[in-house]
Amino acid sequence: MTLIEPSLSAPTRVASKRTILMCRPDFFTVVYRINPWMDPAIPTDTSLAVRQWETLYQTYVDLGFDVKLVDPIDGLPDMVYAANGGFVLDGIAYGASFTHPERQPEGPAYMKWFGDNGFEVRDPQNINEGEGDFLLVGDVILAGTGFRSASNSHLEMAEIFGRPVITLKLINPSFYHLDTAIAVLDPQPGYENPNIAYLPSAFDEASLEILRGRYPDAIIVNEEDAAVLGLNSFSDGLNVVIANRAKDFERQLKERGYNPIGVDLSELLLGGGGVKCCTLELRS
Repeated sequence: MTLIEPSLSAPTRVASKRTILMCRPDFFTVVYRINPWMDPAIPTDTSLAVRQWETLYQTYVDLGFDVKLVDPIDGLPDMVYAANGGFVLDGIAYGASFTHPERQPEGPAYMKWFGDNGFEVRDPQNINEGEGDFLLVGDVILAGTGFRSASNSHLEMAEIFGRPVITLKLINPSFYHLDTAIAVLDPQPGYENPNIAYLPSAFDEASLEILRGRYPDAIIVNEEDAAVLGLNSFSDGLNVVIANRAKDFERQLKERGYNPIGVDLSELLLGGGGVKCCTLELRS
């Protein structure tokens, strides 16, 4: 892993330790189609998915993250996408309630883990897919809707956490979760002027007006990098783990003083997931 010296004009970035939850893809395969990335006719290699996931896991360990693991369950091939398992903030775990029947058993599995590990679990009353559609940016929660999470889950989220929740509507089915279209670059609560990167074509015009107004200095990612789920990344405030094929995003991150770290999750991309999909932050 190579640290990149920031440009002279870029602000100094500071890494903060993260605590995250991951799930090994021991049972990963594509046997159904619930997003445009998935095609059961294309063979998947579970052993390759595991090796690529292990590289991501080791990257986080090398960055000093505290990585927790939830046991995978046979018959739940998408459980590797831990970000969808809930949203955790202030020691409270808001559980997931999945749109598609194929993934619905993942919700209780993750909620059991949260409860067994000391989090205050809130059973969801509305359809939501966890941190896939809820992103903490400073002290504000950006909340996606349009394909998976229902907008009434945003009201539930606001009541539970007492934070402003801002609804954004996704309109491109290839970017069906918010974390495929937005990357949070400065994730610490209380961070002054936290910033993001995003793909404009993933949002309706009303949502774009919100994003342009709140984040005028955001990195705008091109279609090519978004198409390899380059925005589906995870940042500690300095180091940003991204898809290794997202080259222009990598360039822009370096120019802003971040240290991009590219990983290959091409096998897990066959299920419609990338770096962030495999990563659920645990905020106590």
